[in-house]
Amino acid sequence: MQRTIILNNEQIQHKTKRIAYQIYESNINETEIVLAGIKENGFIFAKKIREVLEEISPIRVILCEVKINKKKPREQITTSISPKEYKNKPLVLVDDVLNSGTTLIYAAKHFLEVPLKRFKTGVLVNRNHKKYPIKADFKGISLSTSMQEHIYVEFKGKKAEAYLD
Repeated sequence: MQRTIILNNEQIQHKTKRIAYQIYESNINETEIVLAGIKENGFIFAKKIREVLEEISPIRVILCEVKINKKKPREQITTSISPKEYKNKPLVLVDDVLNSGTTLIYAAKHFLEVPLKRFKTGVLVNRNHKKYPIKADFKGISLSTSMQEHIYVEFKGKKAEAYLD
């Protein structure tokens, strides 16, 4: 199969900015918000959203890395901050690609053990192949792809690219 670019660096920057504005709009009355990025690409994407949020809003952004075994999501999930740091706060769970929803649903379950003010999800690419009833509240792009196709997002410093393989 040939590699097909879905989003180039400039398009990813635009999508990131748009998602940041949507998060700000839905949390306009908040003083702080937690962005919980799923390890690796989800965390990198959460950091990029935080950069934009800090430029456009007075909201204090608390960044949290969610460590989950994507192959065995039922194993213990850990976070880089303690539950008391996100308790009773609005939280956005961030990942790069929403495939079947397995990773997001198990990560969401982890956060539901602590009372939150509001819980939302955000992804750069939503594939529309859900196995679980979880949706992306904030998404850069939605694609209908075959199950044999794979979407990859590469973050290399200031450059980023999403492609179909």
